[in-house]
Amino acid sequence: MTDNELGGNAVTTPLTQVPVPVATLGEGPIWDAGQQALYWVDIPECLVHRLDADGSITTWAAGQPVGTVVPRASGGLVVAARDGFMAMDPDTGHLTMLAAVEQDRAQTRMNDGACDRTGRFYAGTMAADESPGLGTLYRLDLDLQVSKLATGLGISNGIGWSPDERLMYYIDSLDHQVDVFDYDAATGAIEGRRKFAAVGGGDVVPDGLTVDADGNVWVAVWGGAAVLRHDPDGRVRQTVEVPATQVTSCVFGGPDLDRLYITSAAGGGAAAGGLFVCQPGVTGQPSHPFRG
Repeated sequence: MTDNELGGNAVTTPLTQVPVPVATLGEGPIWDAGQQALYWVDIPECLVHRLDADGSITTWAAGQPVGTVVPRASGGLVVAARDGFMAMDPDTGHLTMLAAVEQDRAQTRMNDGACDRTGRFYAGTMAADESPGLGTLYRLDLDLQVSKLATGLGISNGIGWSPDERLMYYIDSLDHQVDVFDYDAATGAIEGRRKFAAVGGGDVVPDGLTVDADGNVWVAVWGGAAVLRHDPDGRVRQTVEVPATQVTSCVFGGPDLDRLYITSAAGGGAAAGGLFVCQPGVTGQPSHPFRG
């Protein structure tokens, strides 16, 4: 990343690699405040990981690619897996279908996602070979009904909400930008999609994102070895350089939500596929469980 891409405001942020298994494609980090634990996935290895406060690691084999994972308020976990939204038993790792998605389309799978404050689960799909136009963004409501929110997508990726719940930020990686929707917190509806910030070019694309308590949007840059902090006007104000080229996502965690956890994938950099953590000087918003 260049100084111009950083808006002339590059900030050195010390980063530590967390001693956990290196991932082929680490993704979908989420912080569970109740358990004080970090969850994330390794998509092609079909694995879900949990890192507890004492440093212990639990891993479940899902049996199919998992794009992201969230806790379930009633107990257990919910994953956006190849076949759809599925409940995962934390004792056995067994998956039970909640709502099937695109089971008639063998060329697609579910990818990144997140829950809003109400507990609705938003997640999208992508083509396994990353062909453009085959992805769709979905919302799983509390009654387990699924709605299509956007179609014709490339690689459906990061999702997050402004602190005042007026906006939903969204990334289709192949567009090389972060978009923003007007968001209705009462209904979960989104509309008015528009560009928020350009990111990357060519093989450098935006991937996952998280939004902090001040409304700044933190974007993981695949191919860019960095996480970029955009202010609410879309200007880049801070960078976290990562010793892995393929940076995939990020989330705030820790007891005070002041630690930024960053996932990455194999394929470049001294610590490719590692999980990293830093304290960038701000606090995040809580992650939310699925409440259906």
